[in-house]
Amino acid sequence: MDITDVRIKKLDSDGKTKAFASITFDDSFVVKGLKIVEGKNGLFISMPSRKRSNGDYVDIAHPVKAEVRAKIQERILNAYEKLA
Repeated sequence: MDITDVRIKKLDSDGKTKAFASITFDDSFVVKGLKIVEGKNGLFISMPSRKRSNGDYVDIAHPVKAEVRAKIQERILNAYEKLA
């Protein structure tokens, strides 16, 4: 499965969320609502999530394997850096 498109929408705010992203796999499947977040150790990707009634957040979509998460994060952060 290849990432065939990455789209970034930068935010004009001083908050920890720097941008939203969407990714397309194999020109066939899109995942929207990923966030680029400034953390203690730099930028990272937060998967799409929703808030539960108890106030906790749960991911709606997420990679099962660590290497897939790393590949997604690398592609999104590279696209974000090109916009800076």
